Amino acid sequence: MTDTMTIVPDSQHVPDSELRGLIALLPPSWRPFAMLARFDRPIGWWLLFWPCVWGLFLAGARMPWAMVLWMLAGSIAMRGAGCVYNDIVDVDIDRRVARTATRPIASGAVTRRAAWVWIAALLAVGLVVLLQLRWQAQLVALASLLLVAAYPFMKRITGWPQAWLGLVFTWGAPVGWVQASAFDRLAPLGLLYLGCWAWCMGYDTIYACQDREDDMAIGIGSSALSFGRHVRGGVIALYALAVGAWGGAVWLVRPDPLALLALAPVATHLAWQALTLRPDDGDGALARFRSNRFAGLLMAAACYVVGMS
Repeated sequence: MTDTMTIVPDSQHVPDSELRGLIALLPPSWRPFAMLARFDRPIGWWLLFWPCVWGLFLAGARMPWAMVLWMLAGSIAMRGAGCVYNDIVDVDIDRRVARTATRPIASGAVTRRAAWVWIAALLAVGLVVLLQLRWQAQLVALASLLLVAAYPFMKRITGWPQAWLGLVFTWGAPVGWVQASAFDRLAPLGLLYLGCWAWCMGYDTIYACQDREDDMAIGIGSSALSFGRHVRGGVIALYALAVGAWGGAVWLVRPDPLALLALAPVATHLAWQALTLRPDDGDGALARFRSNRFAGLLMAAACYVVGMS
């Protein structure tokens, strides 16, 4: 394996792709655009969506269900737009990595011009969602665009691109919090966001375990490589930081030891992920990464219980 050859995968889609349901019903000419926005991989929008809900719930939003649905729509659209942008920037890298070689731009199924038009359509949906927010939350949401624009370049300049992704992919927590309470009580928000950052860096390190050989061959950075032999220990530390920071946020919202018990289910789940992780087992790493959809639900329940009490 050299740094100039294309690594062709054995299948037509990546292991976490779900080519069924609505994706299977789309006309064949539409499917590359759906896959470009990762509609075949819904785990991504769930991971973007859950921090929005956590901020909204922990800040004590009352009857927030319409806003929850708007945030879900925004997460789907903006995650899609981010993926398209990432693939435009990373097309040369994607052609050289087994798991990404068949992505629509890398394979030639979608042109770059068509991809930019698709981004504009997805951003139009995001704009509709943005207009549903109070002005303070709109400002916070717009501030994320600089972080998003810089992310694809991080793997070229640092061995820790997951640290930047943690800032980007959990920005929904501040948006949700400010939507519920404007700029009041920022201390618990800071701890909530710190925990979200550590959680994201942990689960994306797990995900990156699938690409360690390819990343090393083509010379791009990854925390799964930077941790070396200590990937499991690094994930344990990150998840411990996440739970500790979330505990601090919960305590500032409701200083009651019983409130901390609300975090027990999500803490147990994250402990299972980290303690059973085998970095050389790609299928196991993918399963643990995808289980964070359930972890997000457990954390949402905790935030709802504490925030509404």
